Amino acid sequence: MHATDSDPRPRVVAPTAYAPYPVSPTPDTWRLRRSVVPTATGPVVVHHRPGPEPLLLLHGVAGSWSTWTPLLTAAHGVGDRGLVLVDLPGWGSSPAADGPFDLDDVARVLTTVLDALAVPTVDVVGHSMGAFVGMHLAVAAPDRVRSVALVSGTTVATAAAARDPLRGLRSLPAFTLLRAGLAVTGEAGRPILRACARVGLLPLLAAPVFTAVRRLDPSVLDAFVEELRPTRFVDAARAAARYDLERWGAVTVPVTAIAGRDDVFARRSDLEALRAIVPQTRTVLLDACGHFAHVEKPDAVARTLGLA
Repeated sequence: MHATDSDPRPRVVAPTAYAPYPVSPTPDTWRLRRSVVPTATGPVVVHHRPGPEPLLLLHGVAGSWSTWTPLLTAAHGVGDRGLVLVDLPGWGSSPAADGPFDLDDVARVLTTVLDALAVPTVDVVGHSMGAFVGMHLAVAAPDRVRSVALVSGTTVATAAAARDPLRGLRSLPAFTLLRAGLAVTGEAGRPILRACARVGLLPLLAAPVFTAVRRLDPSVLDAFVEELRPTRFVDAARAAARYDLERWGAVTVPVTAIAGRDDVFARRSDLEALRAIVPQTRTVLLDACGHFAHVEKPDAVARTLGLA
């Protein structure tokens, strides 16, 4: 996870099987222990195990710790390395904090978790919003982060679309329309999705997010429905809109950015734009992959990050 690449073009990884593993929310499979860590913003649920060179895995807006299980399967449980999988405040089993989603608060939550687990430093792997959080953690607590991997990260284009929704309709229509829809429905969006799942419409609604939605194991879409938090999605978009991405220029650790060629929540140009801010970024583009690279192409992601 510490390699760098001087070639400015994204490396294209050879094809691998599409979504070969289910989402499996069984902590014992990976020898994970569930803990509840008190933090300044409220309790946070963590699944973890001790070990050398620990990984901190940060999910996206439609995820929790279990969303990482296809990658853990591909990476053979990442050997004997330590693992820290956090349900961020307001997602998974962690209750939402009072007030809006705040990246500085989240960074403090993560350092509190690491302190509670006696983990001094981590390699961070973040998906979507979790990638954004991971980059901010590297800015806010640089002594705790050894490297950052962005898996289908929502970065430059997403922040721009969040700042200017009218332009976002042209540049990232799927993200912009979903944000607008969830802002209207609020938490009522979750029972609507469940109702769509019951009548078989969920694959149609989720199709923009995944390259081949009908090839997914049913557990993937089940998790997508259960883990989406409409209010927190909108809060996270507002936080991205307020954020100064130039702060990432202070990041000095190795950064790897993995993107799917078919991702409708990010643009391929984000890889180049990210390198302009963080020159040491190694970029990788995955064919036949949408916004959930760690679910759709887990073997390729594991190999790229040196986990398999």
